[in-house]
Amino acid sequence: METGGKVMLKVQELRDQFDNLEKHTQWGIDFVERYTKFVKERSEIELNYAKQIRNLSKKYQPKKNSREEEENKYSSCRAFLSTLNELQDYAGQHELVAENLTAQIIAELAKYTQELKAERKSHFHDGRKAQQQIENSWKQLEACKRRFERDCKEADRAQQYFEKMDADINVTKADVEKARQQSQMRHQMASDSKNEYAAYLQKFNQEQNDHYYTIIPNIFQKIQDMEEKRIERLGESMRTFAEVDRQILPIVGKCLDGITTAAESIESKNDSKQVVDSYKSGFEPPGDVEFEDYGQAMKRAVSETSLSNSRGESKPEKPTKRQGKLWPFIKKNKGSGPEDFSHLPPEQRRKKLQAKIDDLNKDIQKEMDQRDALTKMKDVYIKNPQMGDPTSLDPRLGEIAQNIDKLQAEVQKFEGWLAEVEGRMPVKSDPPTKRQSAVFETQNNAPVTNNCAQDRESSPDGSYTEEPSSEPPVKAADPEFDDEFEEEEVLPTIGTCKALYPFEGTNEGTISITEGELLYVIEEDKGDGWTRVRRNEEQEGYVPTSYVEVFLDNNTKGLMTYI
Repeated sequence: METGGKVMLKVQELRDQFDNLEKHTQWGIDFVERYTKFVKERSEIELNYAKQIRNLSKKYQPKKNSREEEENKYSSCRAFLSTLNELQDYAGQHELVAENLTAQIIAELAKYTQELKAERKSHFHDGRKAQQQIENSWKQLEACKRRFERDCKEADRAQQYFEKMDADINVTKADVEKARQQSQMRHQMASDSKNEYAAYLQKFNQEQNDHYYTIIPNIFQKIQDMEEKRIERLGESMRTFAEVDRQILPIVGKCLDGITTAAESIESKNDSKQVVDSYKSGFEPPGDVEFEDYGQAMKRAVSETSLSNSRGESKPEKPTKRQGKLWPFIKKNKGSGPEDFSHLPPEQRRKKLQAKIDDLNKDIQKEMDQRDALTKMKDVYIKNPQMGDPTSLDPRLGEIAQNIDKLQAEVQKFEGWLAEVEGRMPVKSDPPTKRQSAVFETQNNAPVTNNCAQDRESSPDGSYTEEPSSEPPVKAADPEFDDEFEEEEVLPTIGTCKALYPFEGTNEGTISITEGELLYVIEEDKGDGWTRVRRNEEQEGYVPTSYVEVFLDNNTKGLMTYI
């Protein structure tokens, strides 16, 4: 019984070990699944990050046909655009990280987890089966032993009963014979049970030996190999996790190098020079204001370079109500400006005309290229009539010739305007006494003439174009036009203002402004919330006072200069 108890104890201990191993291997599978989930979430983070980077880059890309495209002429804007493009490649590398994590780790670990679960189930099934088999053998051995024990006891009782009957003189011979036969049968049964018990005991010992030294160790070894393989697989996945990031480092480094190169390509002096070239007007600054002696009772003499309004001085008797009329009510060109860009300052006008001429020359070159190609095709048709009719190309060639003539005429027209601008632009070597302002006429002791009217007559839209000071005295202006001009008195400027917000001047008497624009103030706010401003000679109107920042200059009232 003691030996049987030890065997049962070993079986129980073995069952406990199987339970522990089962818990541990299940924890290992859970750990693999947890790591897989971690990598999956990391992949999602990479995808979301790449998406946000792409959206950010796309958001700040310059829009087509917008002011942002014009800004690309500055090196800082080009560097920023290069940065945005590099960020696109940078986002692509993070998308590659997410893709590699999914393909090389997540998918592989998901597949391996299923295989691991199946293998674990198989091993523990074999272990449970072997354990159940040894327990069944032990039960059968116990049954044989109990049967042998019972048969031995029955044989002893039968032997004692026979001996008792044989010693009793009152018992018949038949009863004694019957007891003897019963005793012999019981001994035979005990002998058979003994042999059966011995044989099964030998069989059980062999099975137990195989179970503890072969079957179970093999199962444990397979479970151990499975666990080691799981751990190694996790290690490989972690190495892959790092390697996926390491693979993109060279490309990410190139992206960062590209951003650094773009930053180093910024040229502040060149950008500032472009700003100067873009906004310089070409007007010469006015000459010195001469001293006016009010101590003598005589008409004031104003120097040729004075910036006072000659019309205002020559006609002091003009009624006040005429001076107060609104300049914007004169008929104006509200389109994009005249064709010759005469509404622009000389330098800006020259640039616009030159750009227009360049565009026309490009169009002419395209038409000439088409003409040459059609001419060659016509020669081929003449040599090989089966390929096509050469006369079918004549209408197109005629149309191209007309287009070329029109474009060349346009070029000549714009070149004439360009020559006019270049001839009228002041020379830097001119003495200060020869300079003239772009808006104000000069005054002297000679009779006053209306130069503004003549200049207005020479421009298609009534804009002013500067005349060199060396020209002969201008002729008298058209009286009819002069009468119209006299009715709308030009007010002198009393300061400047800067537009704080954009304003659409849709109502009559108002003027549209853009944010940051510099204008000239010709009439202060009189309590109604509106300030009268001027952009150029024919663009005046009222704007909301709250939309501009006004800078009044009382010392130079009536004085206007160009920046």
